[in-house]
Amino acid sequence: MLPWLLMLAAAPAAAPMTPVEAERAFAADAQALGQWTAFRKWAADDATMFAPKPVKTHVFLKDRRDPPKAIEWWPTKSFISCDGSLAVNTGGWKRPEGTVGYFTTVWQRQKDGHWKWIVDGGDTLKEERARPAEPAIVRATCGNAPMWEKDDSPGLTETGASTDSTLIWRWIVWPDGAREMEVSAWEGTGWERVLTDHIDAPSP
Repeated sequence: MLPWLLMLAAAPAAAPMTPVEAERAFAADAQALGQWTAFRKWAADDATMFAPKPVKTHVFLKDRRDPPKAIEWWPTKSFISCDGSLAVNTGGWKRPEGTVGYFTTVWQRQKDGHWKWIVDGGDTLKEERARPAEPAIVRATCGNAPMWEKDDSPGLTETGASTDSTLIWRWIVWPDGAREMEVSAWEGTGWERVLTDHIDAPSP
C-alpha cells in the first residue's frame, strides 16, 4: 500500500457533530449555498415542514429557487435523548427585511453518526430571541423509560421518539389550521413536557 494510503487508513474518523453544531452548520449553509438548497441538503428523506400545512420537504422544495437573501437563525436550547439518537433544537430567526420569530427542529442521528432534520416548524414573534454564545443543553434522564409505541390515530398528526424512548415529539394540526408541537423528556419516573409550541390558525 502506498504511504499516503497508509496515512489515510490510520487517520481517526472525524467526531460526529453535536445537534447544536449541526444546526449551526445548517444555518451557515443557508447563507453560503442558498436557503432552500441548505434545507434540502440537511433534511432526511421523509422530513416534514409546514407551509403552513404539513408537507414533505423534498417534494415541496424540489424545484423551489433560493431567495436572494436567506433567513438567518440560531439555536437557544437543545433537548437531547439519553442515548444521543434524537435531539430537538429551538431558537430564533430573522428574515432579511427584519421580521423575527422562532423555530423548533427535530434532528435524528444517522447511521454514519451525522445528523439530519426530520421536522421543522416555527412562527413569528414580536421581539427577537436572544443570541446566547452557547445554547442551553438539556439531556433526558437515562434508564427505565418504557418503550414508546407509535400513535396511529387518524388526523393530521405525527409522533416520534428516540431509540431509547427518553425523548418524544409530536405535532398536530387542528381542523382550523392551528397546530402544536410538543416535546417530552424522560426524567426518571415519567415524561416531562419540556417544550410546547402553539401556532395560531392562518388568517382566512
